[in-house]
Amino acid sequence: MSNESNTPTNFIRQIIEKELAEGQTKIVHTRFPPEPNGYLHIGHAKSICLNFGLAEDYNGVCNLRFDDTNPHKEDQEYIDAIQEDVRWLGFDWDDRLFYSSDYFPKLYEFAVELIKAGKAYVCDLSAEEVREYRGSLTEKGKDSPHRNRSVEENLELFEGMKEGMFEDGSRTLRAKIDMGSPNINMRDPALYRIRHGVVHHQTGDAWCIYPMYDFTHPISDALEGINYSLCTLEFEDHRPFYDWIIDNISVSCHPRQIEFSRLNLEYTVVSKRKLTQLVDEKVVNGWDDPRMPTLAGLRRRGVSPASIKEFSRRIGVTKVDGTIEMGALESCIREDLDRSAQRRMAVLNPLKVVITNYPEEQLEAISAPNHPKNESMGARPINFGRELYIDRDDFRESANKKFKRLVLDKEVRLRNSYVIRCDEVIKDEAGEIIELRCSYDPETLGANPEGRKVKGVIHWVSAKEGVKAELRLYDRLFNHPTPDADKEKHFLEHVNEASLTVIENAVVEPLVATEEAGKSFQFEREGYYCVDKDSTVGKPVFNRVVTLRDSWAKIENSN
Repeated sequence: MSNESNTPTNFIRQIIEKELAEGQTKIVHTRFPPEPNGYLHIGHAKSICLNFGLAEDYNGVCNLRFDDTNPHKEDQEYIDAIQEDVRWLGFDWDDRLFYSSDYFPKLYEFAVELIKAGKAYVCDLSAEEVREYRGSLTEKGKDSPHRNRSVEENLELFEGMKEGMFEDGSRTLRAKIDMGSPNINMRDPALYRIRHGVVHHQTGDAWCIYPMYDFTHPISDALEGINYSLCTLEFEDHRPFYDWIIDNISVSCHPRQIEFSRLNLEYTVVSKRKLTQLVDEKVVNGWDDPRMPTLAGLRRRGVSPASIKEFSRRIGVTKVDGTIEMGALESCIREDLDRSAQRRMAVLNPLKVVITNYPEEQLEAISAPNHPKNESMGARPINFGRELYIDRDDFRESANKKFKRLVLDKEVRLRNSYVIRCDEVIKDEAGEIIELRCSYDPETLGANPEGRKVKGVIHWVSAKEGVKAELRLYDRLFNHPTPDADKEKHFLEHVNEASLTVIENAVVEPLVATEEAGKSFQFEREGYYCVDKDSTVGKPVFNRVVTLRDSWAKIENSN
């Protein structure tokens, strides 16, 4: 039961390996406990890879458990999406799918146990009054006037809460710990609140009281036999209450809570509240918008599970909060796609070229490698004919020696094909270039021309067989590296207006136009793209996954 992966060690692995070696731990049992109130994002991916990865590496098990204690914000849509995301990353929970709501009857029993032990009481203070009584970081709290109710009265009132006798917000069940504790989380925290008129996605209307997260989580861990309860650093101050709950109820398992730093990523936000706001205010086109940091958005954009796993491996697990450069994620995506993505050609801004010395009706099948670095991927046929398209940016009527593309009266090589020479430029009445008349050298297919050197290579697509396509060029959603850390501006003011550019008249190779959604390619010299779910047979749609190089590096270095 040892770590046989190539994952770098970290403090959590060191704890596990020490306890395995000393016999304190027999089996590594972790859990991933998402709240079904939104879609998972890149930060959750780190937790998924950590919890499921540790279980795999040490021959243990990992549960998937939905923390569904707040039905007001939860939905079956999110439950389904979360399961899809975890599976997409390559992990499975086998028969260990649980809901915190599975334990509602047991949680109620444990609450009664705490009341009977004089360690919980029903409080009539309003939420505002509770905050007032709680005190501050520099001032101790003061006892609720209801703190010393008798056990019998508390049991009766708690039963009344369960039976729906009281209004929302009128009463809570609170733990009786220490209102003078330096840790505010230990100042008689709430255990249960009243919620009428909410239909729970698992339990329906069976309950009108719902347990708080900090009460539910340690008990759920204990009931499932979890021994490593891994969570992010914001829960470090909650750990004493986690332990207090386990120590004061009748359970045999005492899970160990261990905190690690959460994933903060530049040029994005990972707060569920803010992600929900982006969706609700239609700043983006849904949870799976390819600009979103959600796993659904990354998947639709064309990011692979392998690149996300590699990203999680590289950033590691520490106890120090920080912000990861977006370039680190994009680098993992590029490296993965450079290895796996077949090459195709696409012209984003088409300019027609007529090869005047090529037969009008002739089409010539030319073999082009699917991947220049991997012969095992084979080759594909592309048809060369009299008429084709090149990109407008690849032509100038005149240019200096630094311009390595097509210039009037000069030559360039077409990718995987012949050398052509531009002989004439055709313009419309407004002076706009609408066509180039060129000639080709029939001796240059796979061979250099004799007596002259051609430096430039440009891509192209057959005008006769090329397919019109829509290309969606996605970029970073925000133009500020930490949009939600700016105290002077609302995070929405940092939305990058150029985060999506749509090109409707691109032309692509016919072979790529019929691929299924999710398939990724490198459009040579343009970037990595994948087929979007909006694609149809007559109108393929491609999403730019990532550029060939980090176009933000120069901008960031100049600031």
